[in-house]
Amino acid sequence: MKTINKLILLSVFLLAPVTGFAAEKTVTLAVEKMTCVTCPYIVKKSLTKVKGVRKVEVSFAEKKAVVTFDDSQTTVAALTNATTENGFPSKLVQ
Repeated sequence: MKTINKLILLSVFLLAPVTGFAAEKTVTLAVEKMTCVTCPYIVKKSLTKVKGVRKVEVSFAEKKAVVTFDDSQTTVAALTNATTENGFPSKLVQ
């Protein structure tokens, strides 16, 4: 009986989703074409709609967005695509 319990426990761990290896990442995006004080609102809204995004801070003065996200659910490419589709091309700040 103990062997069966061990096998069941082992199979649960092996078949469990790999989300335990996901990491929360924070990146800074340089955002183009923000020309008025309402632009950061649109940029923030477009980024928060991306699955896995946890936090977004947008600076109109610096033309940047700081995004915290779960890297198992989204990518930097998806983030830059989200802003670009809404009229604000962005790129990762190295």
